Amino acid sequence: MPVATWNGHEIARSDDTVVVEGNHYFPADSVDPALLEDSTTHSNCPWKGVASYKTLVIDGKRNVDAVWYYPEPKSAAAEIKDRYAFWKGVTVG
Repeated sequence: MPVATWNGHEIARSDDTVVVEGNHYFPADSVDPALLEDSTTHSNCPWKGVASYKTLVIDGKRNVDAVWYYPEPKSAAAEIKDRYAFWKGVTVG
């Protein structure tokens, strides 16, 4: 079962991830919302759409924009709607 961790803390665990371009997208309800802080950062993918970001906050440490998601993905990426992916030192294994 895929598990996402950062600085020794579990962020997400689910046997229902979707892998796209080598990234595990975890269901939003597998992540504790108390660990997430909203961000104003956005990026654009030609086939997935506009990505939004969140910052991880754990034990007073912040990992800025380490979480991304597609609130309204394009139809080609509909399977990742309401799912989070991770980077910037977050380990998925």
